[in-house]
Amino acid sequence: MQGQPADPAARPRRARRPGRHPVRLRHPRQPAAPVTPDRVRDWGPAGTPAGLFRLVPVRLERDLPLLVGWMNDPAVAAFWELSGPPDVTAGHLRAQLTGGHSVPCLGVLDGTPMSYWEIYRADLDPLARHYPARPHDTGLHVLIGASHDRGRGLGGILLAAVADLALDRNPRSPRVVAEPDLRNVPSVAAFLTAGFRFSAEIELPTKRAALMVRDRSPRQRLRHAAPEPLTRSEEPAS
Repeated sequence: MQGQPADPAARPRRARRPGRHPVRLRHPRQPAAPVTPDRVRDWGPAGTPAGLFRLVPVRLERDLPLLVGWMNDPAVAAFWELSGPPDVTAGHLRAQLTGGHSVPCLGVLDGTPMSYWEIYRADLDPLARHYPARPHDTGLHVLIGASHDRGRGLGGILLAAVADLALDRNPRSPRVVAEPDLRNVPSVAAFLTAGFRFSAEIELPTKRAALMVRDRSPRQRLRHAAPEPLTRSEEPAS
């Protein structure tokens, strides 16, 4: 199951999109909050049926060799298009780390790095030009690194865990969105398994994608809803 990278400026090795001005959508009463490594690190671990999972923000000098190996796996390269020498992957990671609204992370399962994630503000990404974005939408991309971890149902399990973390830890985010390539049937199936719904087909500059949306559950909406003041007739008796 592979995703495709977020684009803080422009995807490496791809034609730049028409219109160079970045999208900046903000709710008038909610100042934009950056997605920062500290913020994602503070999400903490999630217990899953596959084991204890956590997101660890990428450190280029530590994680580049591992990520270069994954990006040169043909199954990954077919959708991420970042195969080649280390400079290719390093350039992409630097863009993520300096773009201001995306956090590249390793997905660590029971202590072992086994996946790569990008957690980003979808409403500040060029993706927002192609769907009806809402303020503070959380976007994500994912790839499973090792071939022996694919085809085991891990994608759906981990996508559900990360979506829950994103919505539980960030009350301002109304939903989680993703746009896997329509040709990547296992990826789309994993999103559906994780509770995402297929919203639309969208035409992006580099692919035709399935817009997948994970809304807040009723439990999450109730947890983060602001309490309304009671009327006199509704006040509990003392």
